Amino acid sequence: MIDSFQTTFSVPMTCGGCVKSVSESLYKLDGVQKVDANLQDQLVFVEGTAPPSSIVTAIQDTGRDAILRGSGTTDSSAVCILETHSKSVANSIRGLARMVQVSSNMTLVDLTINGLSPGTYYATIREAGDISRGAESTGGIWEALKKTVLGTENAGAVETESRGILGSVEVDHKGRGNVFLDRPIAIWELIGRSMVVAKSKEGPFTRDDENTLVGVIARSAGVWDNDKMVCSCSGKNVWQERQEQVSQGMGLRCMRFEILVNIVHDGRQSIITPHESDPVFDGDSRYFRCAA
Repeated sequence: MIDSFQTTFSVPMTCGGCVKSVSESLYKLDGVQKVDANLQDQLVFVEGTAPPSSIVTAIQDTGRDAILRGSGTTDSSAVCILETHSKSVANSIRGLARMVQVSSNMTLVDLTINGLSPGTYYATIREAGDISRGAESTGGIWEALKKTVLGTENAGAVETESRGILGSVEVDHKGRGNVFLDRPIAIWELIGRSMVVAKSKEGPFTRDDENTLVGVIARSAGVWDNDKMVCSCSGKNVWQERQEQVSQGMGLRCMRFEILVNIVHDGRQSIITPHESDPVFDGDSRYFRCAA
């Protein structure tokens, strides 16, 4: 049985009727145990086992938008922006993986992808976080070598799949896919590694394949860790930024609203959560800086 976890979402609400509508919609979802909508702060708190992507969809079905602001406790959640490195596509961002650790050795992965060719795709954690050449430079499947070596010493052991193989997701004819996976992994083991979503588990991968996605896994805000509302780069609030991204066909790039800063240096992508000690932090908790 999966342990429950907590998530918070920014939701535009103007009256008690909005609160009621959102709450009723969420309570219809399997796995939702508690909903607390705060009209003044424009926040919705959800506790249970429902995937964050399902919660966002349920809120959007009421005619309102929703942005995930945090999940789990501090240092128990992570996120990965999945992109294709093919130069033949206009919008490289094709997917998003949200991860939350719900027990000492269990992490849930909420994977959403969009814009891929129909078929079965495999999500894997790779040994390296180097995405300078896309999925080509990420190395092998995490722990696959360790499993092979240990297997030679334990011939009688029961065959188990490497923890680096998260699972598969089916992409429909519209190019969309979503899956909720669980693996015996701790969040700290994943930070800095890369995730690949492709039609092959092992590879080899081709940088120019528009259907191969890759990204670096980074820690993300806990359930009450993110109260940033204004981007210090543009001066726009999260909803203005959201509308701009969606209008450009980049609705999946809501990462900048999840207190993540995406910085690219020398072809390597690193994603960090701002703190007072970080040079990109403005010193005001109401502001975040995006580096898109």
